[in-house]
Amino acid sequence: MSILKILVVDDEPGIRSGVSRILRNFRVDYPFMEEPYEFEVYEASTGESGIEIIETNQPDILLLDNKLPGIQGIEVLDYVKKRKLNIVVVMITSYASLELAVKATSDGAYDFIPKPFTPQELKSSIENITKRAFLKKMTRDLQDSGKQVRFQFLSVLSHELKAPLNAIEGYLQMTKERQLGDKIEDYNQIIDRSLERIKGMRNLILDLLDLTKVESGKMKQDISDVDLLKIAHTAIETMRPYSIQRDIVINLDVPHNLFVKADAEEIEIIFNNLISNAIKYNKKGGTVDFVISENGDSIEINVKDSGIGMTQPEMDKLFQDFVRIKNEKTKNITGSGLGLSIVKKLVENYGGKIDVCSVPDQGSQFIVTLPKEKPCL
Repeated sequence: MSILKILVVDDEPGIRSGVSRILRNFRVDYPFMEEPYEFEVYEASTGESGIEIIETNQPDILLLDNKLPGIQGIEVLDYVKKRKLNIVVVMITSYASLELAVKATSDGAYDFIPKPFTPQELKSSIENITKRAFLKKMTRDLQDSGKQVRFQFLSVLSHELKAPLNAIEGYLQMTKERQLGDKIEDYNQIIDRSLERIKGMRNLILDLLDLTKVESGKMKQDISDVDLLKIAHTAIETMRPYSIQRDIVINLDVPHNLFVKADAEEIEIIFNNLISNAIKYNKKGGTVDFVISENGDSIEINVKDSGIGMTQPEMDKLFQDFVRIKNEKTKNITGSGLGLSIVKKLVENYGGKIDVCSVPDQGSQFIVTLPKEKPCL
C-alpha cells in the first residue's frame, strides 16, 4: 500500500474535518498501478502553521484556501514555488474568488476546487492528482534505468505496436470501401490477419507487464505447494490452439504428481513461455517433448522441440531483454524478445537455473532446474 500525504490549509474547521472524513477510507487504484494509494491527512488553520507542517513533514498534495487569517494562500503557494518543493497544490476557494484561483493555477497551482464542493468532486480531483503522481514516478524510474534500456523499450513499442496498428487500419479501410466484395466471407483472410496482429500486441503488453513486475520486485507472490502436473496440463491446454494450427504434437511425461514451493502463476508463466517458444520455432508437423522429473532436492523441467535450432552465437544472447533471434528462418516469426528473459529472471528468483542446447535444423532443448523449496533470498 502506498501513502500520499495531504495537507489541508483552511480557516474553516468544517472544510478541514470534511476533507479528512471524505478521504479517511478513500483509495485510488488503477489496473496499471502496482498497488493502491491511501491518504494521510494533516490540517492547518493558517498559512503560517501550514508552512510549519510543510517544513517538518512535507506533504505530497496541498489543498490550499486563499483567504486565511494571517498570510494568504497565494503567499503559501509562492513559498512552495520558490523552494521548488515537489508538492501538487490545489486551491480551494469560493465562487467569488474564481478569478484569483485561475491566476493561482497560472502561478503554479495544479488545479482549483470551488467551495462548496461535494465528496465526489474532491475524490475526482484527488484521483487525477494521484494518477499524475504515479506517472511522474514512472517517468523518474524510467530516467534512472539508463538510456539503453529506454531506447530498447521505446524501440520495441514503436515497432511492435505501430506496425500492426497500421496494418489493422489498412485492413479496416479495405473492408469499409468493400474492396474485396460485398460478402463477409470475402474478408475472412484479412479478418484472420487482423486477429493475429491483435494477438501479437496483446502478448507484447502482457510480456511487458510481467517484465515490469519481475524487475521492480513488486510481483505479489502466493507461495504454496504447486502441483507441476496440474500446471503443465493447464499450460498445454492454453497453447493447444496454437499447436493445432501448426500441426505440432506435444508429448507430456510426468511420472507422478511433483510439487515445488512456489507461486502457481509464476510457474505457469515459465511453462507457457517454454511451450510457446517450442511451438513457435518448430517445424510444421513437428513435436514438443515436455518432461518433468525429480532429482534429489530439485525438479528438472525439460522442453525439447524438433524445430529450426540455433547456432552458438545465437544461444549466447538468447536470454537478454528484447533480444530476438533474427535470420532467414525466423523473419516471419513475431515476438517481443522478452519471454525467455522473463523465464530466466523468474527461475533465478527461485534459486534455480536455465540451460539451453541446440543444433541448427535439428531443434532446441531448454532445461530448467528448480529447488523444491523456495530459498530465503
